[in-house]
Amino acid sequence: MRTFISIIGIILPVLYFSTIWVYARAFFSGIKLAEFLKTPLLVLTVILHFLYIIFRTIEYDHPPITSVFEILSLIAFTIALVYTFIEFKTKNKSTGYFILIIPFFFQLVSSLFIKEISEVPPLLRSNLLGLHVTSALLGYAAITISAVYGFLYLMLYHNIKSSQFGLIYNRLPNLEILERMSFTATVIGFFLLTIAIVVGLVWLPRVFGDIPYTDPKLFGTIAIWLIYAIGLTAKKAARWQGRRIIVLSMFGFAIAMFSMTIINIFLSGFHKFF
Repeated sequence: MRTFISIIGIILPVLYFSTIWVYARAFFSGIKLAEFLKTPLLVLTVILHFLYIIFRTIEYDHPPITSVFEILSLIAFTIALVYTFIEFKTKNKSTGYFILIIPFFFQLVSSLFIKEISEVPPLLRSNLLGLHVTSALLGYAAITISAVYGFLYLMLYHNIKSSQFGLIYNRLPNLEILERMSFTATVIGFFLLTIAIVVGLVWLPRVFGDIPYTDPKLFGTIAIWLIYAIGLTAKKAARWQGRRIIVLSMFGFAIAMFSMTIINIFLSGFHKFF
């Protein structure tokens, strides 16, 4: 089983590279064969990555959250999975290159350096913790995709304002579709972060007894959740749209990245183990 898992770990970066190459050929050159192959290749990659995570979990008897490189693989999978859902939901396949390049690099680093830890703390074998981390990473993956669509929106908006009607203008979806795709990713991210927060609040008392509610990571997560809650409410109730809602989404993404890096590494207490 472990040899099989190692082989899949080698194949995955190759599949991700092949997928983004096909998406790039479809976007920049408009090759019909690439247009035909890109979605099936993406689905194949996501399915194989899912099996890789399941097999590792079963073989090593713990969720794939015991090291940075396991986390990187899980992040790569969540980004690819959320993008696949958005592609099928929106029926738009022209932005895959800009999204899938992220999981490719994450999985490449993971496959190169991943190794099994000899002694895994019982804490990290908790399935409830695995659900908490997975839902959080899925939420952050959706937020990341929302930010990428936001960046593409602003880039296209600038091109239109500057009357630059080149490849980006011709190949990207229009501003309305990009905004809708960003909003769809935001809704998914908000829902999954809500699950992560609820599961975390259920799991914390079982492990730490005296719950460290003052931990900076908790404040950061709640702040991110509130930013997106405000954005979703403003879009529905106050009819916010266009650049205003896009900028708010990208601000939430910046806070999320600060939380996952600076706060997680230097300021948080009980979140440092992953």
